[in-house]
Amino acid sequence: MHRTFTLTIPASATEPLCQQLEKLPEVIGLSVQAGGSRKPVGDVLTLQVLNRGADEVLRLARAAVPSADQLSIATAEIASLISPADYPQIKADRDEAIWEEMIAGLSYSARINANYLSLMALGGLLAAIGLVSDPVPQAIAFISSSIIAPGFEPLAKMPLGLVLRNWQLAGRGVASTVVGYAVFVLLAFLTMHVLLSTGAATVADLVTNSEVESLRHPGLKELSVAGAGALAGILILAAYRRSIIAGPLIALALMPAAALIGSGLAVGQPGLALEGLERTLADAGFIMIAGLVIFGLKQLFQHQRKPIE
Repeated sequence: MHRTFTLTIPASATEPLCQQLEKLPEVIGLSVQAGGSRKPVGDVLTLQVLNRGADEVLRLARAAVPSADQLSIATAEIASLISPADYPQIKADRDEAIWEEMIAGLSYSARINANYLSLMALGGLLAAIGLVSDPVPQAIAFISSSIIAPGFEPLAKMPLGLVLRNWQLAGRGVASTVVGYAVFVLLAFLTMHVLLSTGAATVADLVTNSEVESLRHPGLKELSVAGAGALAGILILAAYRRSIIAGPLIALALMPAAALIGSGLAVGQPGLALEGLERTLADAGFIMIAGLVIFGLKQLFQHQRKPIE
């Protein structure tokens, strides 16, 4: 994955920055429009950059202007980059997300709004139905719930914010997690109540379900799958491969376990709800630990900069 950067900077910074950018072998193309931007006022620089040079370009751009308020940057992916003279470098490029992309992606996916809360609510409904279903429809319900409900992103915000010392981002992650999962659990509670009231399910269907038993008393195999899913999910975010995030979501038991909290309360068994909470916190803990480790290593050995804010 390669990138196009469109920078708007003060005219006084254009020539010094261009001289620095021209020296970077990862900058494949550079064009300048003098006075090309009216909002903000300034020159426009368009760069085709290899992924492994993205952080250095952003570092130089930030250092070139006296204030961040004078800098505007838009990033985009390039489907392909064709430059025969630079083919060996292009072929050896790597896949990494920059901090700004991760922050933007997580912020949009887990912002507290009608879309986020509606998806969490639908996920709670599906997961609750899955808890009292036979194996095949249960698997469909659990997988659907895990993919539909954006339960991974708000949790990933917290370790990212902590590693970058962006306390506002970490705080938004806490708020999104609390509000989103509260809606999820509430819909699971209401759904289970309706199923019981209409005779579509019984308390025994929930308590004796084999998958519910696995959620209540996870063994090493179940926890290992969840831990691997958490690591994979964080790596996918860090590598900007969000199109395959569904795999880690399915490996984690976050959504079924959270649904067990509401369902246990609906059937009048707080002990069942507590076990669901414990499993939810365990999987959330895997995400937090994986995020702190992987994001921390990425910052220490690769990005080595604060995001531009």
